[in-house]
Amino acid sequence: MAFAIDHPLEALERALGAERRALLEHDVDALLASTADKLAALRRAEAAGPDPAAAERLSALRELNQANGVLLARRRREVGWALRRIGRVESTGVYDSNGQSGARPQARCLGVG
Repeated sequence: MAFAIDHPLEALERALGAERRALLEHDVDALLASTADKLAALRRAEAAGPDPAAAERLSALRELNQANGVLLARRRREVGWALRRIGRVESTGVYDSNGQSGARPQARCLGVG
């Protein structure tokens, strides 16, 4: 049985929804899968070219992506806070011009021996 390939914006909307669920459920595997799906849908949409009739839908998808970005930033802050509380090293998130992590590890001692 052959399945019709959906429109790139439908695939993008589905991936953004899956990304949001993964963030809310703290599901790392689902987050990685939805991110891969989102990037694939974006590549398909870019290859398809501009569609003036889809401007409103693109705006809604942009807002959904931004909302997911806010949620992702919140999760990252929560993880960073937890790492600092247990004295673990946290990277600064700085990258050099080659895309390599230029992070300087930081650790905090929580007790005196």
